[in-house]
Amino acid sequence: MPVSKAQQRATNKYNKNHYDRIEMKVLKGEKENITEHAKEYDGTLNKFLNRAVKETMERDKNR
Repeated sequence: MPVSKAQQRATNKYNKNHYDRIEMKVLKGEKENITEHAKEYDGTLNKFLNRAVKETMERDKNR
C-alpha cells in the first residue's frame, strides 16, 4: 500500500525535528562495500555507522 502524501509530510516533519543529518564522503566503490558489511552485521547502513561512531568515540575516551 502506497504511503499518502500526508504521511510523507508527517514523517519528514518528525525527522526534521528529532534527527540531525551528517553527510559522509567515501571513495568510489567503497559505499557498496560498507553497505554490504552493514547489512551482514547490523541490518542497515545507518545502524552500522551509528555503532561505528559510538565505538570509536568510546575507544578515544579511553586513550
